[in-house]
Amino acid sequence: MTTVSVLIPTKNAAATLERLLTSLASQTLQPLEIVVWDSASTDDTPEIARRHGAKVVTIAEGDFDHAGTRSRMARAAQGDIVLFLTHDAIPVDDRAVECLVAALLQSDDIGCAYGRQLAAPDASASARFLRDFNYPPLSEVRSFADRERLGFATIFCSNSFAAWRKNALAQIGWFGDSAIFAEDALAVARLLKAGFRIAYAAEAAVEHSHNYTLGEEFRRSFDIGVFHAREAWLLAVFGQPSGRGKRFILEQSWELLRAGKIGTLAATVCRNGAKTCGYLLGCRYRLIPRRLCRLLSMNRRWWR
Repeated sequence: MTTVSVLIPTKNAAATLERLLTSLASQTLQPLEIVVWDSASTDDTPEIARRHGAKVVTIAEGDFDHAGTRSRMARAAQGDIVLFLTHDAIPVDDRAVECLVAALLQSDDIGCAYGRQLAAPDASASARFLRDFNYPPLSEVRSFADRERLGFATIFCSNSFAAWRKNALAQIGWFGDSAIFAEDALAVARLLKAGFRIAYAAEAAVEHSHNYTLGEEFRRSFDIGVFHAREAWLLAVFGQPSGRGKRFILEQSWELLRAGKIGTLAATVCRNGAKTCGYLLGCRYRLIPRRLCRLLSMNRRWWR
């Protein structure tokens, strides 16, 4: 029988972890284990995890890396499938885990399945549109050949709610040792090149969104630019992400214009401008002093 390990990286996650673990306890498919890898939280995160029966692994704050830590988590997992969740991604029903795992197991050549993310009730208009744009209501399975049709979007994935075959991850070197951003997309690209396919399971959904400030949008986009500069082979193989970015801006602007939300549209133009500037600077991070890069980045620990 196939077994599942649920893996949750945390850092001061007390505000949402209780709700997540309560939801996991009611799932129709129960995991073999739930393991919380906690990055030196100063709140009640470890106590909440233990109270719900989760195993807690404590790591030093400075040791966390999006890729390296998740590689350690996956290697140490007991299950055949490793299912990653972030502490603020809450399943919307009791079948979310079951549906995600079923999408992964529908074919032996599927190496990863990721679920749909719906905006939280308090999500801003920008955050809500982003979720609608990235997570449509129709499921699909993608292969390496789809890069001709979808371009860079072929490797889109989110470890906020994603299940991976452990043996497939082992074949590609897990998530690697270091990534400032998008360790999930990097692993997907390697899986596709290795002959695996990727499933998007729209029927497996979590509530998960962020109301980023203008500065946070800039810093997050800066990190994306750094990631693309360091992994330039992704753009060479799967194409530039600019086409999808332009489509997002045009569709979002038209939606707001059609709804008569001129003030929101103006704010959105500023937000998209900040994201574009951040991304372009990130792509040129090698020309910027390292100390300044750290100030411009959302993932400042990575620069240490």
